Amino acid sequence: MMIVDFALESEGWPSIDDAVMGGVSSSEMVIEEGHASFRGLVSFDNNGGFASVRSRPQLRDLSAFDGLVLRVRSDGKKYGFRIRTSATFDGVSYQAPLVVPAGEWTDVTISFADFVPVWRGRPVAGHPPLDPSLVTTLGLIVSRQAGPFRIDIASIRAFAGAAAGGDGP
Repeated sequence: MMIVDFALESEGWPSIDDAVMGGVSSSEMVIEEGHASFRGLVSFDNNGGFASVRSRPQLRDLSAFDGLVLRVRSDGKKYGFRIRTSATFDGVSYQAPLVVPAGEWTDVTISFADFVPVWRGRPVAGHPPLDPSLVTTLGLIVSRQAGPFRIDIASIRAFAGAAAGGDGP
C-alpha cells in the first residue's frame, strides 16, 4: 500500500534541526524531479549535531502490515527513519537505521519490529514497542556526522508478508 509518493506531493516535510536546542545545523526537504530531497549541513557548533524532517501529523492505522519499503538514494551517510505515535512535538519516537549505498536508487525494507523507542537520540528502556495502528508522523534524521548531507526519497509503501521491490525512482 502506497503511503507517500513524492512524485505526487507539492511540498516537503518541515525541518526540525538542532537549532531547537541552540545548535546551528540546517536542513530542508524539497520536491524535485519526482522525489523529495532532504539535504543540508550538520554542525557540532553550539553542542549541535542533528538535522531532521517530519511529516505533518496524520493518523495512519498500519496494523494490517509488517513494515515499510522506502525507495531511496543517498550520499552514503547513516540516516535514521523515524515514526511517531503521537502528534506532540517532543517525546518518544521509534527509529530504525537507514543505511543506503551512495548514489543508487535502492528499496530499503524496514520491519515494524526493527523500530526502537528513542528520546532525543537515546534508546528508551522499558518503553512499549511500536504500535503500527498509531502511526502519526514519519521522518528522517541524520546525526553525529558533521558536514553536508543529502538523501532522496521517492516513496514509502507499507508491506505485508514479503516486501516487493520496485522499479525507477
